[in-house]
Amino acid sequence: MGYLELKEVYKTYGEGKNATEVLHNINLTIQEGEFVAIVGFTGSGKTTLVNLINGLLKPTSGEIRFKGKAVVDTSHERGVIFQNYSLLPWLSVGQNIAMAVKEAFPDEKREFIKNRVSQYVEMVNLLPAINKRPKELSGGMRQRVAVARALAMNPEMILMDEPLSALDALTRGNLQDEILKIWSKDKRTALLITNDVDEGIYMADRIIPLKPGPKATLGPEFKIDIERPRDKTELNDNPHYKKTRNAIIEYLMGIGEERKTTATAFYELPELAPKNFVA
Repeated sequence: MGYLELKEVYKTYGEGKNATEVLHNINLTIQEGEFVAIVGFTGSGKTTLVNLINGLLKPTSGEIRFKGKAVVDTSHERGVIFQNYSLLPWLSVGQNIAMAVKEAFPDEKREFIKNRVSQYVEMVNLLPAINKRPKELSGGMRQRVAVARALAMNPEMILMDEPLSALDALTRGNLQDEILKIWSKDKRTALLITNDVDEGIYMADRIIPLKPGPKATLGPEFKIDIERPRDKTELNDNPHYKKTRNAIIEYLMGIGEERKTTATAFYELPELAPKNFVA
């Protein structure tokens, strides 16, 4: 039995003629302490998959189980780092994080809450902005707040929906390392949704492509047999890195071409000419 299990999961939006099957027969098992990355194209259903695992959405059919129990609602046991920040605009950086910490540690005293907030704000290098509100922050700073908030709740599983995509390269690299440092400390189970193959290889134990929808489904898994901790500067010289990276990109390019062919077959453009056109 896996720590997280998805069995024959389908997700459809709409009804009748307007029904669209977004996810098709998703089967996934993640073991406790494992770090898995799912890569895919924009619009392939990656966010829908995260929302199903977190309990924000319910599958049309199939079953999702976490620690042996059916997922029926959200829980701070599964901490989510969203792509779109999801911060409360009327609260400061510290208050946004404190609210999450209070939810996760309802019996702890004020001093504990204060120290934990400071610890995670410092982790993402935002102590000078701890009293600022989201509107006073850049997009990258807001995303760092979202990362700190999720990790401060000490979740048993971390779900990451392209959390670093809006950040500059330096900040993105630093947060990758911070997330890995926290993960490796007690091997919390982690699922990363990303469209960056290099990010997936650097962070994960396995990479699984998500074929584009409609009817998106998981493709073959690629195991990352590179010793931890990993050094970004040495990856380019690692033969397994090169082989795995090329295989994943080749697979994604293949299904991308297949997607174009299918789209062309279904959406052929009519022959049109301007009203005043004379042949």
